[in-house]
Amino acid sequence: MKEPAVETVYGKVRGITTDGLHIFKGIHYGASTAGKNRFMPPQPPAPWSGIKDAIEYGPSCWQPPEGTTRIGFWGSTGVDAMSEDCLVLNVWTRGLKDNKKRPVLVWIHGGGFRTESANHTPFYSGAELAKTYDVVVVSVNHRLGIFGYLHLGEIFGERYTSSGNAGMLDLVEALKWVRDNIAQFGGDPGNVMIFGESGGGAKVSTLLAMPASKGLFHRAVIQSGPGLRGKTSEDATRAAKEFLDVVHVTPARIDWLHEMKAYVIYLAWMSLSQGAERAGGEMSPVVDGEVLPVHPFDPVAAPTAADVPVIVGTNKDEWLFMMMRDPKFGQYDEETMRQRVIAALSQRLNDKVAVERADDLIAGYRRTRPGATPHDILAAIGSDRMRIASIRLAERKGAAGKAPAYMYLFTWESEVSRGRLKSAHSFEIPFVFNYMNDPSVLFLGDKPERLKLAAAMSGAWTTFAASGKPNHKGIPQWPAYNSEKRPTMMFNIESKVENDPFSEERKLWEGII
Repeated sequence: MKEPAVETVYGKVRGITTDGLHIFKGIHYGASTAGKNRFMPPQPPAPWSGIKDAIEYGPSCWQPPEGTTRIGFWGSTGVDAMSEDCLVLNVWTRGLKDNKKRPVLVWIHGGGFRTESANHTPFYSGAELAKTYDVVVVSVNHRLGIFGYLHLGEIFGERYTSSGNAGMLDLVEALKWVRDNIAQFGGDPGNVMIFGESGGGAKVSTLLAMPASKGLFHRAVIQSGPGLRGKTSEDATRAAKEFLDVVHVTPARIDWLHEMKAYVIYLAWMSLSQGAERAGGEMSPVVDGEVLPVHPFDPVAAPTAADVPVIVGTNKDEWLFMMMRDPKFGQYDEETMRQRVIAALSQRLNDKVAVERADDLIAGYRRTRPGATPHDILAAIGSDRMRIASIRLAERKGAAGKAPAYMYLFTWESEVSRGRLKSAHSFEIPFVFNYMNDPSVLFLGDKPERLKLAAAMSGAWTTFAASGKPNHKGIPQWPAYNSEKRPTMMFNIESKVENDPFSEERKLWEGII
């Protein structure tokens, strides 16, 4: 095992070389966000002399317990250490300082805007993509939750104007690091693709609307995380006031925010999250008029990245992943199912309209799925909330006319838990990363056909990174999305393009999303 060293703009880093692959972990792209830097835009790290080891993952941002202890078929989340000194990234590459211009894929992890890490699960590793396709893969840690999205500008003034988007500015800073350093790692700073799943997809959506990110990436992939809207300044300010009340901080005591220990802020945040009726625990990017001038895709696509082509899609049975935590999983009666649908719609609609539309949706899905159980209906409606939002994003991206959107639906079904989770949320990730042969992905089964699907998806993603078009020999011709035919790549062992899949159910959502 060799120990390669690379000079970055801040100093030299030492990684490891194994099986022809160079790996660097925990490289600082920003300074600690503690103390005076808390809630501020990211600052560059202090330059160093000598050589810094980059052989272990760096810390993750402070986050709720579900991000640090959730262990299931995914294995450990990889959140072993939490710190405000979390602006770190990881690099996988086959070449160093060789003047080859490899496409660069920057992975943005999921977990909403509150949990997880680039270290999450073994198959967030970029090793297989880098080895198979000769690309450079980068993954990034950044501020989350209260540390990344506490909107203080309306309360404390200009100094805190960007605090509600600090976590997103961290990602911009990481992309600047890629621009300035990735050539030393064999990558092309002029050919960068950002991609993310779930909350990572929402972060990709948000970056597409941020002027500060313009020109730092050239393709984007949004997996099961269409972010149509940011949080309004009014809602974000209301949430910030709830938090400030808990920690007893007023404008006269503003310095306390920077003097408190991180765990005090964390515990105050957790106290907000405990109350289901309180919105203060949920922090996310804010349409502040500056860092995020407009909603990313509502009512239209933001103009900032109009020339960036996009892949967007979801999994057929997204909602089963969320439902499996429900004690009633698989045992819903009609009324329980109906109340779950109403509750989901109430997040977007007033109570009266939510009831009316819930009944309409349930009746519609009964027509399209005769014989379906209440469990099946709930899973289908819940999953389509995300699918329809992805369709809206593709429609609005296409309407902008400057770069295409490509739509997919992942339909492969896992055998885990006797097939109860089917093609649930996040199940496409190992296929995208071409990560098939590790015990952490036993839920995929051991049938050799799964390798064909992994080649189809990872090939499409890396081809898209290189050219802006996803077509390669392993899949049928994949046309750009349009609102007339609505062509959609149906990823499965035998992938195919289908026009307007589940069209009757799509039409049921008009006026809801």
